[in-house]
Amino acid sequence: MIERYTLPEMKRIWSEENKYRKWLDVEIHACEAMAELGRVPPGALAEIKEKADFNVDRIVEIEAVTNHDVIAFTTCVAEYVGDAAKYIHLGLTSSDVLDTALAALMKEAGEHLVKRLGRLRAALLEKAVEHRYTPMIGRTHGIHAEPITFGLKMLLWVAETDRNIERMERAVARISAGKISGAVGTYANIDPHVENYVCRKMGLKPARVSTQVLQRDRHAEYLSTIAVIGSSLDKFATEIRSLQRTDILEAEEFFKKGQKGSSAMPHKRNPIVTERICGMARLLRGNALVAMENVPLWHERDISHSSVERVIIPDSTITLDYMLVKFTDIMENLLVYPENMRRNIEKTRGLIFSQRVLLTLVEKGLSRERAYELVQRNAMQTWRAGDDFKELILKDSDVMAVLAAPEVDGLFDYDYHLKNVDGIYKRFDL
Repeated sequence: MIERYTLPEMKRIWSEENKYRKWLDVEIHACEAMAELGRVPPGALAEIKEKADFNVDRIVEIEAVTNHDVIAFTTCVAEYVGDAAKYIHLGLTSSDVLDTALAALMKEAGEHLVKRLGRLRAALLEKAVEHRYTPMIGRTHGIHAEPITFGLKMLLWVAETDRNIERMERAVARISAGKISGAVGTYANIDPHVENYVCRKMGLKPARVSTQVLQRDRHAEYLSTIAVIGSSLDKFATEIRSLQRTDILEAEEFFKKGQKGSSAMPHKRNPIVTERICGMARLLRGNALVAMENVPLWHERDISHSSVERVIIPDSTITLDYMLVKFTDIMENLLVYPENMRRNIEKTRGLIFSQRVLLTLVEKGLSRERAYELVQRNAMQTWRAGDDFKELILKDSDVMAVLAAPEVDGLFDYDYHLKNVDGIYKRFDL
C-alpha cells in the first residue's frame, strides 16, 4: 500500500487488524447460523463468541509454517477458543471468508470515499456561487473563444462530481455481495441459510450464484469507477495547472508562507499538488485495467487475481482518498484573479465578438459564406497587426453597408454572452 499517502481512516480500514476482524465476523456469524440449524451446540457457540480472538503477529508466525493465510488465521483463533473451535469454518472454503470479508472492506472504503466526494462537492459549489458572475474567457483548443464565468466552470465540476457520487454509490452497491456457498458454489456442505444469515449480519446481499469466488466483474466495476473519479480529478487539476501558467494566471494553488517552488529559481510558484494529482490518476487507471484482467479465471476459480488484488484494491482506495483530500484543500484555498481574467478577455481586442457580428450580418440578409468572409478578413487583420476588431468593423464599408454604427456598438457587449447564466444555475436550485 502507498503508506506515505494513507490517511488515518483509510489506514484503519485496510489495516491487518480490521481485515482479520472481518474474517472473524464471518466465521462467528456462520457459527450462529449453523447453531440455528442445529449443527453447532449452543454451549459451543457461546464459548466461541466469548473467547474467539486473534493476534496479528501470531497469525504471521503460523503462516510462515502453513503458507496458507486462512489456516493460519483459524489456527490462531482456535488457540483462543479451545475445543469448541472445531465448529469454526465448518463446511466453509477459504474464499467464503476472504471474498465476503473483502466485500465488506470495499463497501466500508467506498462509503468513506462517497463522504470525501461530498466534501469536494461542497467546496466546488462554494466557488461556483462566489464566482457566478465573474467573467472569464472560454477556450476551445486552448484558443480564446467566447466569454463564460468562472462560476460556470466550477458548476460544471459540481455536476461531474454529482455523477461521480452516483457512480461510487452504485459501485458500493455492486460490491456489497457475499458468498458462503462452499468449494464450487453448490452449497454441498453448507446450508444456504448460513449465507443469507452471514450476509445480512455483514450488511451485504448474497450473490445469486457463485463459484468458489465472487465473480470479479464486481471488483472491476468498483476499480473502474475509482479510475473514472480519478480521471475527473485529473481533468480538474489539469485545468488549474493551465490557468496557473504565468501568461494566463487566472487561478492558482495557494502558496503558503515558507513554501519553495524551485531549488534553483526563488521566484517559482509551481502547481505541485495538482501535478501530483494528475500523476496519481495514472495509477488508478492502470489498476482498473488490472482489475479487468482479473475477471477471466479458470473454471470455478484460480488465484491469479488474489495476489494483485491485495495491492490494487487497497492502493486504489487509498490513492483516491488522498487525491480527494488534497484537491478539496486546493479548492477551499484556491487563489482566483478576476482582474487577470478580465485582462485576458480583452487581449484579443474584441475578436471574441466575431460570431455575434457574423450572425447579425446573416440576419440582415447576407449569405453565411459572405458574412463569414467579411468578418474573418477583419479578424485576421486583428490577429496580424493587433488592430482593434470593432474599429476595423466600423471602417469596413462592406459591413457598414449592412449595419449602422449604433448596431455595431451593441454587438460588443459582454452581458449578451452571460444572459443565460442564471438559468443554468436554476438547474442546481441555486
